[in-house]
Amino acid sequence: MLILVRSILFNILFYLNLLIYLIAATPTFFFSHRAVVSFAKAWGRTNLSLLRLVCGIDVKWIGLEKIPPGPLIVAAKHQSSWETFALLTLFDDPTFIVKRELMWIPWFGWYIWKARMIPVDRGAGTQALVLMTEKARVELANDRQLVIFPEGTRRTPGAEPAYKFGVAHIYSETGAPCLPVALNSGLVWPRRKFLRYPGTVRVEILDPIQPGLERSAFFQRLRNDIEAATARLIAAGTGK
Repeated sequence: MLILVRSILFNILFYLNLLIYLIAATPTFFFSHRAVVSFAKAWGRTNLSLLRLVCGIDVKWIGLEKIPPGPLIVAAKHQSSWETFALLTLFDDPTFIVKRELMWIPWFGWYIWKARMIPVDRGAGTQALVLMTEKARVELANDRQLVIFPEGTRRTPGAEPAYKFGVAHIYSETGAPCLPVALNSGLVWPRRKFLRYPGTVRVEILDPIQPGLERSAFFQRLRNDIEAATARLIAAGTGK
């Protein structure tokens, strides 16, 4: 019962917090994308604080010292909505690859466009991959950190991995290093579930994969590294 009450309260505060930030960020229309990104990072930090105070959900970052400066492809495991805002807080100038439909949401979509996030049309096949890669190349050339979820959608902890080859294409075509990220957020914030369970989300930053690997070799290494670390984090659970 307590978990239900805390989950209801958090969800109310989560959307109220989003509305407040959307309103407060209105003046960013007159500034560069960096202003919007700064608001987004502050929004992410506020969400983490709300989770801790309301739901008893904390986070343990492992391996932060492995994050290199400069342009970077961040390939993260995707288990819940948690990482869509939490990962914002880790990087200097992050941009996310997002589904195109988010751009159509009034007001919210405008901020995604202003922050120079990279939309992808999942139904456009090869053309979508080409456009996504070209936009990724531009943002990486501006020293940004490109966050991509290689499976394309959220996966339940322990589910069979379903990595898409797009991340390998971006790696091969842009020449940027890739930073794998493993996590177990789905244990406290389950996919498509309302309840938020108390505990500690563990996020592990893995060793960067430097440019130069053959595309298939990179893809296999990325998948193996993320999945092995994710399995360890799931096995460790969400206790302190």
